[in-house]
Amino acid sequence: MSDPVIDIASTIQSASIQHNPDPAHDLNPSTAASTKRPVSPTTSIASSENSIPSSAIKPVPRRTNLPPLPDLRFEQSYLASLQGVDTWYGIAWVTGRDQVLLPLVQGALWTLALSGWRHWNRGASFSGQDLGGKVRRWWWGVNNWSIPKDQLKG
Repeated sequence: MSDPVIDIASTIQSASIQHNPDPAHDLNPSTAASTKRPVSPTTSIASSENSIPSSAIKPVPRRTNLPPLPDLRFEQSYLASLQGVDTWYGIAWVTGRDQVLLPLVQGALWTLALSGWRHWNRGASFSGQDLGGKVRRWWWGVNNWSIPKDQLKG
C-alpha cells in the first residue's frame, strides 16, 4: 500500500493540470471589455458645424483572436522532463538540474553580463570623444550645469 501523503500530493498536483484547455473559457476571466460591439452611429446626432458627419464614422475592423498563451509554469516542464525517467537517480538528476544547476548558471551569466556592462560603462566620461561624450557635454551646457572638473581629465 502506498503512502497516503504521496497519494494526496499526487491527486492535488494532477488535478491542477488542464490537459486540454479551452481557449474560450480558460484564458482569463471575462471583463467589460470582453464583449466586442462595433461602433454604429445613431441618427440622433444633431448636424451642426462642430459635429462629425455620420458618413465619416466607420467602425475599425477587429483583428482575429490571438491563439492561447502557452503554459510556462515550472510544473508542466518539470513533469514533461520526468516522462522518460525510470530510476531514483534520474529523478534526482532532473530535479537538481532544473532546481539548482540551471538557475545557478543563469544567475552567474546574468551577473557576469551586468558586471561587464558596469565595467564598460565606467569608462564613459565627459572627456570622451565619441558621440555619447559629446551629447553629454552638450546637454550639460544647455542646462547650464557645471561639469565636474575631475570628470574632464578622463
